Formats: sequence, structure tokens, C-alpha cells
Amino acid sequence: MKIPIGQLSQLIFKNHNIKVFPSYRCLSTQEAVERRHHLFTLEKKRQLEQVGRIEKIEVKYKGIPKDCSLVMNKDISTPYDCAKHFSEWHTESSALALVDGSIYWDMHKPLSESCTLEFQTFNIAEPHQVNKAFWRTCSLVLGACATVAFKDNVTVKLHSFPGPDIRSGSFIYDVDLPTLPDWTPSTQELYTLSAEFINLCRRDDLVERLEVGQELALEMFVENEHKSKQIPDIARANGKVTLYRIGEHVDISKGPMISRTGQIGRVTIASVHKLIGSQESDVKLLYRFQGVALPTSVILNHFAFSILTERAKKLNSARSPINPFGERTDPAPKSMMEAQA
Repeated sequence: MKIPIGQLSQLIFKNHNIKVFPSYRCLSTQEAVERRHHLFTLEKKRQLEQVGRIEKIEVKYKGIPKDCSLVMNKDISTPYDCAKHFSEWHTESSALALVDGSIYWDMHKPLSESCTLEFQTFNIAEPHQVNKAFWRTCSLVLGACATVAFKDNVTVKLHSFPGPDIRSGSFIYDVDLPTLPDWTPSTQELYTLSAEFINLCRRDDLVERLEVGQELALEMFVENEHKSKQIPDIARANGKVTLYRIGEHVDISKGPMISRTGQIGRVTIASVHKLIGSQESDVKLLYRFQGVALPTSVILNHFAFSILTERAKKLNSARSPINPFGERTDPAPKSMMEAQA
């Protein structure tokens, strides 16, 4: 018998001894995180069980130590599974996979047919796509950081983050903090955000990918009106929404992402700016969190990284999602303290 998703989520919480709530829109931030995490787990398990009879595919690997062929499981085996056949260096250093010479593939996305496979590290000759995946993953982690950094009485609603632009000087996430209409983060609060980001990276979580239907995506983000409005547009092309999970945090992105949060090395949350909505916009205020980071394989001295940090403090010029045609947000900062507003 087919169970409606709403009832299904109730069963999930019951089976995991988690409190069931009468209204999902009244969930605390942490409760919403736990709910999405368990729905993600259940759907991932369901999709694996749906594979049925296991078929074999041939994966022709190109790279160190030598070219070879691997026999893997269709719709189950991932590039990360292939990397395990070689060495620990392959699993730790590979950020992306290159399939059939042209398709950039998540390391934890199952392979669907026979193909050629190459691993992409941060030190390859043409790292543009790897750098974009790295920047995109940093935004994902920044959203997770903002979600867990505040006290329980502060409502945190993630809005969105734009496509990665390395030239902008910072990765960003736009966040709605409805109970903090006039927040100006102190230097210590920015240090705390940076420390929380570093802790998330040190857990070395796999960056898991899962495609789900529109109905389930809406159910997973039912308490977040921003994501709920975005999902129908995202699913318009093929009815699917791509989700990523690090630890318990689940978010929406088209990807691809790097393999693990442990591949993010030196990092700092440089500033938080106010984005002011237009008179027509439903949301009048968002906070733009900005940071800068380096992969673990990239070594930079303190002075050079401080230059990158100073640049990352400036308001990122990516278009505001609540005032796309406006040019103004908060006043241009005149001091270090004001730069953190």
C-alpha cells in the first residue's frame, strides 16, 4: 500500500524515537535538520533497494598508477568506490571524477553505464571545474555552519547561494534571520563562525548526492518558505531536485561538489553583509555570509592569505536574490568593525 509522504515522515520519526510535531512549520532549526536527514536516509535506502537485479558495467580507468579496466555494479558503484581499488591517496585527493572525457561527476554519484573514468585533483593542469566545485561546496558548508552556529531561540532559514565565481573573492550564502532584524556581528562572532566551519570540515564528512522527486523535496523543506518556493522551478525540467548531505545537513544544489569536507583546508568567515529587499519583495532583509578558503593541498603563507581575507570582507557583487535589480545593500564600511556588519 502506498503511504503518503506526510505519513511516511511521521513513521520515520516514530521509528527513530524522535518527537512527532503537529505542525512542521513550527519546527525548530535543529528539529528541521534532523527531519530532513532522516527523510534523506530513507529515500537513499529506497532507491538502492529499487535497483533490483545487479548488472555489471566496465569502467576504463585512465591515470596513476596505470590505465586499467574495472568491473563495477551499475547504479550502485561510484567513482569513490573505484578509487578504493587503487590507494588511499586516490580516495583522499580525488575531488571530482571526469566521465567519458567531458562529464564532471560527483565522486559519490553512482555510475549508470560503462564509461571511461579519470580522477580530478586540485593540482591538475586545468583546475577550473574542480575550483568551482570547491567553491560551491564551501557555500554548502557555510549554510550548515549558519544553521548550527546560533542559539536555539534564533530562527535560521537558509535562502540560497549563487553559482560559484572564483573571481568574486568569496563564497557566500544568503540567510534569513527573522528574529535578528538588526544584527551586526562582532569580531568574536566571526571568529566563532570560522571555528564552527573548521569543525564541520574536520569531521571529514562525505558529500553525498541524491536526486528526489518534487513532492519529497517539498516535504523535506516544508518549514522553509524560501526553499519551498524555489523547488517547483528547480524541478520544472525533469521533476527532480538534486540534494546534497554533509553529516546531518541537507541542502539543494545542482552540483557537482567535491568528495569530502576534509578536502577544505584553511578557511575564514570574513564578513556578514545586509541585503535589503525592494518594496515588492516578500523578504525585506537577508544576511550575506561571506568566506574564503583553500584546499588542504594548497599551502599559502599568512600574509598572502590575509590579503585574500581582506578582499573577502568586501560585499560580494553577486546579484541579490531579493532585490535583483538594485545596487544598494548596507552602507559601504569604513572600518574593520563596520566591514563585519
